[in-house]
Amino acid sequence: MKFAHNKLYIAALGGVNEIGKNMYLIQYDQDIIVIDCGSKFPDETMPGIDLIVPDVTYLLENQDKVKALVVTHGHEDHIGGIPYLLKQINIPVYASRLTRGLIELKLREHNLLRQSDLHTIDANSQLKLGSIDVSFFATSHSIPDCLGIFFQTPAGNVVHTGDFKFDMSPVNGPFPDLHRMAEIGKQGVHVLLSESTNAERPGFTPSERVVGDHILDAFIRAKQKVFISTFASNISRVQQIVNAAFQTGRKLALLGRSMINVVNVASELGYLDVPDGLLIEAADSGQFPREQVVVLCTGSQGEAMAALSRLAAGKHPQVSIESGDTVIIAAGAIPGNERNLAHVIDNLYVLGARVIYGSSGAAGMHVSGHGSQEELKLMLTLMKPDYLVPIHGEFRMLYQHRLLAESVGIEQSRVFIVNNGDMVEYRDGTASLGPKIASGNSLVDGLIIGDVGNIVLRDRRQLSSDGMLVIVTTLSKTEKQMVASPEIISRGFVFVKDSEQFMKEIHERVVNRMDELTGAGVNQWNVIKRKLKDEIGHYIYAQTKRRPMILPIIIEV
Repeated sequence: MKFAHNKLYIAALGGVNEIGKNMYLIQYDQDIIVIDCGSKFPDETMPGIDLIVPDVTYLLENQDKVKALVVTHGHEDHIGGIPYLLKQINIPVYASRLTRGLIELKLREHNLLRQSDLHTIDANSQLKLGSIDVSFFATSHSIPDCLGIFFQTPAGNVVHTGDFKFDMSPVNGPFPDLHRMAEIGKQGVHVLLSESTNAERPGFTPSERVVGDHILDAFIRAKQKVFISTFASNISRVQQIVNAAFQTGRKLALLGRSMINVVNVASELGYLDVPDGLLIEAADSGQFPREQVVVLCTGSQGEAMAALSRLAAGKHPQVSIESGDTVIIAAGAIPGNERNLAHVIDNLYVLGARVIYGSSGAAGMHVSGHGSQEELKLMLTLMKPDYLVPIHGEFRMLYQHRLLAESVGIEQSRVFIVNNGDMVEYRDGTASLGPKIASGNSLVDGLIIGDVGNIVLRDRRQLSSDGMLVIVTTLSKTEKQMVASPEIISRGFVFVKDSEQFMKEIHERVVNRMDELTGAGVNQWNVIKRKLKDEIGHYIYAQTKRRPMILPIIIEV
């Protein structure tokens, strides 16, 4: 694909019209800079898939032009795909201290750390990546060390806000640098990529400190053991949980590998202040009176294998929830996870726990890390962009962001609501939609990326829905006749002992069909298999209205 040398191109490979797996690129001439490389979890339509990461086909096709990956912050939807990217294209990675520490955790798990080229940046850093000058500005979010990015190219200037809110009393800083943002706006922002997660919410997003007060109050009121679950990467929330445990004289135990890893990294780098003697091993928590223990765990989204789900099911090997214990879910449900989380909450009530969750009311245990409508308008006012590309949100959020832009004087024609893979091209003061590039999902199954496609997923969905029927027939190699009775094996379709007559009828149809085919001199295996599948498939559907996967196997002896 050819691009003009004097044009600036901007595209999303993930993160628009969806929540998660954020990935964007800036391209000028022979230089491509990648922004973030996140991941997201699969839904129920993707059985067996562990993770979804962006399709990087375009980057692989142009890897001689890719100068670097620049990361805005350390949340999974911005760094979760980095190991899978670096396995395919080893490029320099630029990230702030905490973000780099979290990336190193992932690279170490994938045995990539030693060969990776990592660089530490901060809000004052300035980079020269090919023909593009890159600088930064501090923002506030639900994790420290977040950066917005300012790209200056010969064709024009681009700002990527990263995830942000204007929290003027952050738990562990820094403050959002409004002065720097206004300064960038004065220099001229030709295209602004701004997040849209809370574009539907009016007003301002409350400060994270509000949650800290509610957590402390809940700890004071709790009569027995306290269990609290939040995102491991929400360092600000974790710090407030640490503070509340210390102030109420409770010991703190950690459950969940990601929680333990993040707390260790954040403590080592100085982003988390944990008093000496506060932490205890989860296995030792039973040695303390229940009213003196807090358990901080993963699983705030109802993930099946996370610590909170196992606790709610009474299946955790080290710790148990008893009647009268307090369980706090200090996180909001990501769209799509509501059902799983509701199931966990139901199980907690069955155990007799006092459950506190949700962001509403005086006991609200969560505030968003994303700016609401007034903050999005403030960012637009500070940056004064010629053009806006809303990112990081589903279509309704991107659309609402466009309406907000109109309310502060940006014409509708200057707002581009794009899909992943759409390119916006900018030259001589004018932006327009350009060519489309490869984008989409790469599916991670175990250690392998990209080998599971739509056909495999279709087969898995069919297996999970209607099961499988295996038909084993044995033919004589010389005479091409059946030499043994066919064997019919059901897996996830029907229980054979309860369906003996039905299975007998299937068996008879297999025998009759095989006799017809061999009698007619049909000996091509693919033809025999197709005819068997059609015959048995039609019969089963007529009898049951189900479509199990039918797998004929022919053995020649």
